[in-house]
Amino acid sequence: MSDPITEILERYRTLAVVGLSSKTSRPSYGVASYMKNHGYRIIPVNPFQESVLGEKAYASLDDVPAPVEVVVIFRRPEFVPEIVDAAIRRQAKVVWMQEGVAHEAAAERARAAGLLVVQDRCILKEHAKRFVTEGI
Repeated sequence: MSDPITEILERYRTLAVVGLSSKTSRPSYGVASYMKNHGYRIIPVNPFQESVLGEKAYASLDDVPAPVEVVVIFRRPEFVPEIVDAAIRRQAKVVWMQEGVAHEAAAERARAAGLLVVQDRCILKEHAKRFVTEGI
């Protein structure tokens, strides 16, 4: 039986992290740092940051010049619809809403546009569960 989350994590290596903060105490920073250390390309998306984790930050998904595979959302649910719309415009492959973030109407729009959707799951925890055999 195939696991869609494992397939996502194996197949897509470019993560646009919406709401990524440069504050090391923030969950977004810890998660993005972990993913970068495990070989993923991190593209910070936050209008209030110039760079995070040594990567140039962009004000919005629409401003990212590179192709976007996975859009990881660290924003409150009320901001999800506009982020999903941008992910659809950018022809992203996956919308990943972090723990505590879910928006069923936006998720349905993303699925209808052909994107894979993960809601209310931590990408770090899902990666560690599947690929890390020793402590994080």
